[in-house]
Formats: sequence, structure tokens, C-alpha cells
Amino acid sequence: MIVYPNAKINIGLNVLEKQADGYHKISSVFYPVHELFDMLEILPSEDFFFSSSGIEIPGNSNLCVKAFELLRSDFEIGNVTMHLYKQIPIGAGLGGGSADGAFALKALNELFDLELSIIELEEYALQLGADCPFFIENLPKYITGIGEEMMRINFDLSPYRLKFIFPELHISTAEAYEGVIPNQTTNSLLDLINQPIENWKEIVKNDFEVAAFVKYPQLNKIKEKLYAENAIYASMTGSGSVIYGVFFS
Repeated sequence: MIVYPNAKINIGLNVLEKQADGYHKISSVFYPVHELFDMLEILPSEDFFFSSSGIEIPGNSNLCVKAFELLRSDFEIGNVTMHLYKQIPIGAGLGGGSADGAFALKALNELFDLELSIIELEEYALQLGADCPFFIENLPKYITGIGEEMMRINFDLSPYRLKFIFPELHISTAEAYEGVIPNQTTNSLLDLINQPIENWKEIVKNDFEVAAFVKYPQLNKIKEKLYAENAIYASMTGSGSVIYGVFFS
């Protein structure tokens, strides 16, 4: 079985509050981007084995492996061989690792006929990471809480063209949150994104940009370049470092 975990972008990202457990409450719109994807192959095998190619994955742990271990702890499933071909940049704010873990859950659910519901898969995905549940349904959603509270929205960027700039820069989530200052905004992001897209430049913000642009001035230059190329809207996605622009087709 081969699946294609895709990326996402954040349209607006407000960091509202830091909790006692270290997690942050946020407000954001997650939008799936299918033109950026990894490839994950999962096959039944006698022994469990995970390998990867493409972009090097740092560290010894991977959410695909954790997804398998989560399900095996609750179900009598056989071993599998997993191979992940990594194309979505790491530390880019595109949710590639989260997508890999969520798609692994969905693929294993199908492969072993576990008949887990969407809600059950989302509960397992949340154990992998705050962004993972989004990729179970993989539809545009308004995200609150630490990322686990999701509301499906009628939102479509298909009439527009997206352009991505990939700087040679890895910003870890921990590094990004160190520099962000939580701020309780009174503006509803849902109301803001329903305004004409031409208004977004002044009102739809990613709170991570403030510290990131000070530490990495090249990111702000990329954003300015996209506007100079007539982007209707440009933003860093997630906690960075990729900058995207929205253009008329």
C-alpha cells in the first residue's frame, strides 16, 4: 500500500495563551496542500522495519513508527515494512511529519481492517502530535485549543495560485515558541478570512513572524519579494520557515 501524505499551510496563526503543561492555545486555519507531498509505502512482513530516503530525517524517532506502535499496543496487528520517501521540508511549518504519522494511522487501519472511525483515528493522531488530527480528514478547518479542536469550514483557495519559497533554514517548533509572545486577540480569525482576500495583508497575521523576522531577516525579505511579485497575500506558514504567496491564477 502506498499513500501520499500532503502538506498544509496556516492562514493566520494566533498564539493566544501558554498553558501550565507547556502547550500553547492557538487560533488558525489549516488548509491542505496536495501539490507538496511525501510518499509512504507499508507492506506486511515477518519483522518490523522502517527506512527512509529523500530529505534526511533528524533523530532516531519517526511518527510513522510511533503510529504503528500505538496501534499495536491496542490491536493484534502483524509486522510491516515501512518506507518513507521524504519530500516535504523539515522545520518548514508545512506539517510534513504530522501528515506522515496521520497517514500511517489511516493506512494501517485499512491494511489490517481495524474499522476505526474518524473520531477514533483523530484520538490516536493526537497522541502523536497536536497537528496530526487535522490530517485524518485532511480538509480545510478552523483550529483552536492546542490544535485538537477542529471545525470544518467552507473555504477554497483553488481559484488562486500558491507559490512557495523554501529557504535553507530549519526552525524547530521549540525554537519558534521560545520567541513568540502569547496575545489574546479580540478579532475572530474566521471573520477575518471571510473578508476579501485583498484585505488579508493588513489583518491576517502569523504571530511567529515577529520573532522569526528579527532573528532571520532573510524571511522578511522573501515575504516582501512575494508582494513585489504582486502576491495578494503572503505569509510564513506554521512556525516557519517556508513563506508562501497567494496569487491570482
